[in-house]
Amino acid sequence: MDEPTTGDDRGTAVRSRTPATRRWARVPGRGGWGDDARGRSGWRRGRIVAVLAGIVAVLLVFHDVVPNTVGRLGSLLETFLPWLGLAVPVLLGMSLFRRSFVALLALSLPVAAWLGVFGGLLPPGDDPPYDITAVTHNVSDENRDPAGTARALMAVKPDLIALVELTPPALPGYARVLAPAYPHHAVWGTVGLWSRFPLSDVRPVEIRPTGVGADWNRGLRATARLSRGDVAVYVAHLPSLRLGLPHGFGSARRDESAALLGAAVAAEQLAEVVLLGDLNGTVDDRGLDPVTSRLGTPESGLAFSWPATLPVARIDQILARSATVTEVWSLPATGSDHLPIAARIQF
Repeated sequence: MDEPTTGDDRGTAVRSRTPATRRWARVPGRGGWGDDARGRSGWRRGRIVAVLAGIVAVLLVFHDVVPNTVGRLGSLLETFLPWLGLAVPVLLGMSLFRRSFVALLALSLPVAAWLGVFGGLLPPGDDPPYDITAVTHNVSDENRDPAGTARALMAVKPDLIALVELTPPALPGYARVLAPAYPHHAVWGTVGLWSRFPLSDVRPVEIRPTGVGADWNRGLRATARLSRGDVAVYVAHLPSLRLGLPHGFGSARRDESAALLGAAVAAEQLAEVVLLGDLNGTVDDRGLDPVTSRLGTPESGLAFSWPATLPVARIDQILARSATVTEVWSLPATGSDHLPIAARIQF
């Protein structure tokens, strides 16, 4: 039979366990946020993750430093710029795995950068004031339901509707549905404008890039007579992009067409201008600078429009001069590979 433990013995047992417990907490590599097996603290681990967080922040804020000379990598980055925010949860997971204080602290940089660049586009709490509503939609030349698409666009009761990629066989289907509510319309080539307001001074806008045939007509301009005065309305469909080897992000024709469109807007005599259409680029893409430098971009709303099945970028735009696009949003899918885009405009 064991002898009973005396008070002194119990005290000894307690004292012998306490140092062992403390030593266990200090053993390197045993987990927690203390020193690892190599003796590095949570402030010394994860420096590579911290550097990656800094790079993401720099790319978000200074994306124009990425050159466009090779494969137009700069424009490619700017097309998907909001999605750089997805690096934050990935880096957060890496920071937690490395149990790194410095990496977690560095994560505040890309978070602040993303909010600084895109935070203002998040939907406001209150509906902003506006004068008119406009809708633009690349309806797709393969759309099998023009009438249904037209009805879907009318659901938000817009004052202006711009359609691009119109085909002669499909045009009557759109016109028949839109005509009662939008008695004024103009069509040139594959772009069209339907309006509640009278239209005048309708003319084509020459945005055809070099080497494209004479049947390529994708720009028009009209004067919309609002009760408050005349507004110049442009509808445009810039050339498509090509992504692949060996040329990378193929935007040369799009960029050339954007320069022509920008020159037309710059020469516009009316002070107030609204541009609607598929520009095949985001407002951050430097290839659209000739246009976006002359027109204001939406104040709120990300409104990704392409591709319709899983939208990752807004390449369909509603921009304005001497007016504010207070809000932009995407509408439900139609028979097109693009989502329609709607916007509120305040003059």
